[in-house]
Amino acid sequence: MAKKNENRNTVELKCSVCGSMIRPTEKNKVNTPDRMEINKFCKKCNKSQVFKEKK
Repeated sequence: MAKKNENRNTVELKCSVCGSMIRPTEKNKVNTPDRMEINKFCKKCNKSQVFKEKK
């Protein structure tokens, strides 16, 4: 059986404009040790916004 990789952990992303949360995503903590910033579609703002990793 395959073993779940210990380098990946789940993070929640938060909209930088309205503060709404989206579903948890995974990131590799070895390749990206700092906080993630991704452009995604926000349902509350109804347009693409920058989502930052919630601590």
